[in-house]
Amino acid sequence: MIGKQGRQWRSICKGLVLGTLLTSCMILLYCLSAPQVQLNLQEVPVPYSCAHRPARTLQVSNSSQISLGLTGTCTPKVDVMFMKTHKTASSTLLNILFRFGEKHRLKFAFPNSRNDFFYPSLFQRSQVKDYRPGMCFNIICNHMRFNEPEVVKLLPSDTTYVSILRDPAELFESSFHYFGRLAPFTWKISAEDKLAEFLQDPWHYFDPEGYNSFYLKNLLFFDFGFDNTMESDDPRVDESIRSIAERFRLVMLVEYFEESLILLKDTLCWEMDDLLFFKLNARKGSTVSRLKPELRAQALEWNGIDWKLYQHFNATFWRKVDVYGRQRMAKDVEELRRRNKEMAAICIEGGQAVEAGSIQETAMQPWQPIGEKSIMGYNLKKNIDKKHRKLCRKMLTPELQYLTNLGVNLWITRLWGYVRDVINW
Repeated sequence: MIGKQGRQWRSICKGLVLGTLLTSCMILLYCLSAPQVQLNLQEVPVPYSCAHRPARTLQVSNSSQISLGLTGTCTPKVDVMFMKTHKTASSTLLNILFRFGEKHRLKFAFPNSRNDFFYPSLFQRSQVKDYRPGMCFNIICNHMRFNEPEVVKLLPSDTTYVSILRDPAELFESSFHYFGRLAPFTWKISAEDKLAEFLQDPWHYFDPEGYNSFYLKNLLFFDFGFDNTMESDDPRVDESIRSIAERFRLVMLVEYFEESLILLKDTLCWEMDDLLFFKLNARKGSTVSRLKPELRAQALEWNGIDWKLYQHFNATFWRKVDVYGRQRMAKDVEELRRRNKEMAAICIEGGQAVEAGSIQETAMQPWQPIGEKSIMGYNLKKNIDKKHRKLCRKMLTPELQYLTNLGVNLWITRLWGYVRDVINW
């Protein structure tokens, strides 16, 4: 018994020492690499659009026209702000946006030196790679903490704002698994089931000012730029949700991902070909904790603001589906699933995702959480016909590798990966 406790304490001490060193190194790197905030950026009007517009119009019957009993044509929208929230299948959506942007030679607003806009700091235009006042961008889609006044000064006025949410209880479970070791206050949780122990008495462990604490309370609300530690009945919460609803044209739901993509297609006047996808950054089933009703209730109570946010946009989502047409939606979802299945047969060795250790190409290895090899990936099929070869590789490429292919310098992200590998954390 004493020996077991000794080993446990040594493990905790090792984690504290390594975590402190790693955290100090990353904070130093952040300070050295973060761009200087330009307090007096010259205000230069953003061009209406700098896109090479897709040379096509589509014969459509979109939801707004259906409501008026009309049919007609529309031009695909190319100016898009995708608010990439955490643990919400957003890497899959990024892959869709990357491919659409490449196809139509659009201008991305990318971060510099890492894969996010210096999250968790609020977004600033100066964080965009090579930014100069008056420059034109079509798509911004990397992780950021949303800051509306800065974003609207970066993008054309006709930009379509979209985002995606996930059931807050499931999101909390995923975030606790993925980010838990990055929040030092979790290191003192000794129970084998750390998540359950935490939810029994969250305030016993949670430190609002603690490093990375935002990952484990109302993460969605925090991503949208608001205070995640308010009480859910604070009037400012409802005001914030209204401001999100006014800015974002479409807020999708992870639990109805295909339906969300069909609404995205309708909103942006895209084609079904633009929506094809494989699930990226998915966890293997054995690492997913199925929340029992009691734990789920505790998780929703702890993330009460996110639950209020989700309920609001769940209601707006289904109103959009009703306008689109339930029967029409079911038909389009079935077509999307059929075409994705066809692409899986063409592109993926074995037809499905495999565990990290079974991925043959380094270029297809997804980023893994600290201390885990739980994120699955794919093996590209050999001897794919020339027609599909390039598309298959793009659809299967993980986020970091795709960003590198698009010319983004990820030296901080790469260095962080090397440090983790060296200490085997």
